Amino acid sequence: MSYLTRMKKMLCLALLIAFADVVSAQTWYKGNLHTHSYWSDGDEFPEMIMDWYKTHGYQFIGLSDHNTLAAGEKWKKVAKSKLYEDGFTKYLEKYGSNWVVYKIDSGRTLVKLKTLAEYRPNFEDSNFLIIQSEEITSRFENRPIHMNATNVQSIIGPQDGQSVTEVMQKTVDAVRKQREESGTPMIIHLNHPNFGWGVSVQDIIDLKGERFFEVYNGHPAVNNCGDSVHPATEEMWDRINVAYANRGQPLLYGLATDDSHNYHQFGKTFSNSGRGWVMVRANALTPEALIEAIEAGEFYASTGVTLNNVSFQNHNLDVSVKPEPGITYTIEFVGVKKGEQTSRVLKKVQGIKASFRLTKKYVFVRARITSSKKKENPFQDNDVEMAWIQPVTFE
Repeated sequence: MSYLTRMKKMLCLALLIAFADVVSAQTWYKGNLHTHSYWSDGDEFPEMIMDWYKTHGYQFIGLSDHNTLAAGEKWKKVAKSKLYEDGFTKYLEKYGSNWVVYKIDSGRTLVKLKTLAEYRPNFEDSNFLIIQSEEITSRFENRPIHMNATNVQSIIGPQDGQSVTEVMQKTVDAVRKQREESGTPMIIHLNHPNFGWGVSVQDIIDLKGERFFEVYNGHPAVNNCGDSVHPATEEMWDRINVAYANRGQPLLYGLATDDSHNYHQFGKTFSNSGRGWVMVRANALTPEALIEAIEAGEFYASTGVTLNNVSFQNHNLDVSVKPEPGITYTIEFVGVKKGEQTSRVLKKVQGIKASFRLTKKYVFVRARITSSKKKENPFQDNDVEMAWIQPVTFE
């Protein structure tokens, strides 16, 4: 073996060791980027919501109320219902009269909502982060267009335009403009495209600069599975990425969120917490580190399945599931071959580990993990826990 060959091998080994050290220093963080409170159309006080997520093992949360930030003065009239009156009583008992500001007017209870600046110090620590967010809520004609801005610094109002794509494009551009002017990392993602059948595949294909959308949303009215004339969000994802890849645009990544609104009633007809989330592999629990990792595709979407590891090195996509006793898992690699327009399952493995070797003949490949475990509190019958790994390409 020549001296040059030995040096090349030593350099490769050193790079692999360095890469392994970086990966080992990273941590998986669980978070939800889409949820609501009394600041818009949610039915609970933000402190109660933050307490739920923190005590249920989440490390970060984006409270994303519609076209508003939790700032300034806002009073909430408690609904005249035992359910919500009891909810206020629990809130008052938990936080006390020194914290809760309220008044009685004509027999009704009005509560002054706490701002993010007020309640954030009571929850944030080295293991829990609140990211200021907003659901920028617009329409084109009768079609709803909702997009989440994560780590937004000032409110961005609803946008208008002459088409669905133009409204979305203006929203994307507004977030990117604020990011550039503030120097603060932030991302925007498209929410529940099938809600009200508001956003089509072509609408998203024509968009420039959008990197994220919700492949899974836990609200019962968002039509993740499509219908006889509308594709499911997973099919939308692949069709969009074929178009993006063909024009050299970065691939679209898929998020899972719970889009929770209802905190006092539970079941298939309510939008409850804990249905979908993202697991992000980042260097630190900060908005900057999380956003950097998300933009790099260092995350997966989940409705319950937890992974031990995901890696894409030397054109090999490797998946390892953290198994639960008595539960079986199916790992499917889904992708598109060059020259084709439709995705299909390229490989299926029954087990907790699987690998797929990418070659130049594939446009992209992603992975889907399906468990045999029934999902707790699903919004439709027979849902099982799943996870989705981001698409990767050969280059």
